[in-house]
Amino acid sequence: MAGAGTEEQLAQRLEELLSVERFSPPAAFTEQALIADDGVHAAAAADPAAWWAEQARALSWFQEPTVALDDSNPPFYKWFTDGTINASHVCVDRHVEAGNGDRVAFHWYGEEGEQRDVTYADLHRDVQRMAGALQARGIGRGDVVGIFLPMIPEVVVAMLACARIGAPHNVVFGGFSAESVRERMEFSDAKALITVDAARRKGKTAPVKASVDAVMGDLPALESIFVVRHTGEDTPMTEGRDIWMHEAMAAAPAEHEPEELPAEHPLFILYSSGSTAKPKGILHTTGGYLTGVAWTHKYVFDLKPEEDVWFCSADVGWITGHSYIVYGPLANGVTSVMYEGAPDYPHKGIWWELCEKSGATVFYTAPTAIRACMKWGPAHPAEFDLSRLRLLGTVGEPINPKAWLWYHEVIGGGRCPIVDTWWQTETAHIMITTLPGAQDAKPGIAGTPLPGIDAAVVDEDGNEVPRGSQGLLVLRRPWPGMLRTLYRDDDRYVDTYWSRLGPETYVVGDAAKMDDEGYVSVIGRIDDVLNVSGHRMSTAEIESAIVSHEVVAEAAVIGQADEDTGQSVAAFVILQGDLVGDDELEAAIREHVAVRIGKLARPKRIIWTDDLPKTRSGKIMRRLLRDIAEGRAVGDVTTLRDPAIMAQLQAQVSGDEG
Repeated sequence: MAGAGTEEQLAQRLEELLSVERFSPPAAFTEQALIADDGVHAAAAADPAAWWAEQARALSWFQEPTVALDDSNPPFYKWFTDGTINASHVCVDRHVEAGNGDRVAFHWYGEEGEQRDVTYADLHRDVQRMAGALQARGIGRGDVVGIFLPMIPEVVVAMLACARIGAPHNVVFGGFSAESVRERMEFSDAKALITVDAARRKGKTAPVKASVDAVMGDLPALESIFVVRHTGEDTPMTEGRDIWMHEAMAAAPAEHEPEELPAEHPLFILYSSGSTAKPKGILHTTGGYLTGVAWTHKYVFDLKPEEDVWFCSADVGWITGHSYIVYGPLANGVTSVMYEGAPDYPHKGIWWELCEKSGATVFYTAPTAIRACMKWGPAHPAEFDLSRLRLLGTVGEPINPKAWLWYHEVIGGGRCPIVDTWWQTETAHIMITTLPGAQDAKPGIAGTPLPGIDAAVVDEDGNEVPRGSQGLLVLRRPWPGMLRTLYRDDDRYVDTYWSRLGPETYVVGDAAKMDDEGYVSVIGRIDDVLNVSGHRMSTAEIESAIVSHEVVAEAAVIGQADEDTGQSVAAFVILQGDLVGDDELEAAIREHVAVRIGKLARPKRIIWTDDLPKTRSGKIMRRLLRDIAEGRAVGDVTTLRDPAIMAQLQAQVSGDEG
């Protein structure tokens, strides 16, 4: 660990590094990098559609496309329309045919020390049988199949088997409630569901199939439920509808040829959380999606299949898992790590233990997880050998500079470039970041638009704002991996993403700034902006300033109604270790924010807490914090990672007010 020593020495080192504005890739990294200069940006900009068509040729097509972009009906863009392809063939068959069947696709680890190595040949065998099992139940091209599974290899088999027969899959995050599963199955008219007997989490076993049965019985379209035997729990099975997945596969033919599908054939639907409205069914198709995820996975992470071991800590139930656990890594023939468990169980160093055990070379996680690791302290990663790591990545939200530097020093040993990636479920793959062998990284700033991507920061009328000014982040050119529509709701698709500035400008929904070098700082959702005495400030910017204080581990900022200023800043603050907040520290943090941003940004109210309400993907639910801070009743919190935190926060806020 670079800067090893006491926590005080590390804190001093991080404070010194906060003044460093950019980090260049080490010479040794650049020497072996797949892209060592950023000339690729200019090459792509000269003819973006032709450049993307060139990248598409890296896939295996049944019929290679001659048409790149069809923009005849914006915003309903299409790509590679005369090509035929199959995602299962791209991700499995071609690697086996090339003689790489013995390569490990996944090192799988369970919470209780279980381990399985799944090779590409193993996947090929199981995907063929599962595809046949689906067809034996009458499921075919165009039929939607729901998947509600934990982080086990069978989830990959299920996804690829659906892709093999042209049945779009609708994966639901394994931590969601059964009611959420039903809602998504109902919206998509799923014909089948693939689920599990039970799932493990932090040493406990939760009955999954039984909870699904309690809410799923009256869906008219749902004809079959396949059940993975995972924990061996007693499991209710409905005759005629339910079947064990292993029995269905055993009865299916050993060989199954993949369907030759049009490039625009739907690959999957992924529903948004639905916390504010009816969930959006984001629809992605096959050829363009695979082109985008394969290219970004390979070149953003500088991956070499013969050498690297890839570890993405996300869950397959989210787009990060779809793109960078399943389709991107498998399309590139890479060996990955899959972990079914929490980052702090059975101990707070489990990720780093798995990095050592698997020989992981590239690690990709969320800033919220990094901040949790910061709070737990550097002693946990220090117990394990992380010397094989050569590149780190972040995803899911903007990362504040202090967390970036901690990640760089403690996990990366000061030698690993960090790619801070911005993208969305809708974009399907990374859109803004740095190419690690060619571009400097700037802590807290995502990077530049990737080759073939035209991102800009504009005002309400679509005009570019001056460099360094805040505006709306937009994408002004179609890209292959983009969502094609919202499932069965074209009008909502147009209204949500294209109505504000017209059918050729995709409005992201994030506020951002772009500096003189074209590096983009993504500030946060447009809605996450406070107006204090007429001054607009982002919650993310204030949170970053608070977290840069040496004793703060994490913070969440909300705006509260204020008679004098319109809104005032309220901050929920988690301190490092076992520190306890007091009036003196509160004053110090307020002054710290004043120095970093300005006096108007100082929190009027600081609420000390041990945790924050987060979804199971790690996103802070600021809406719930506003409800608590303003004394409103909170609604359903079953989708939170820890619903019990709400009662604790309410008690703390009551004490704060008293």
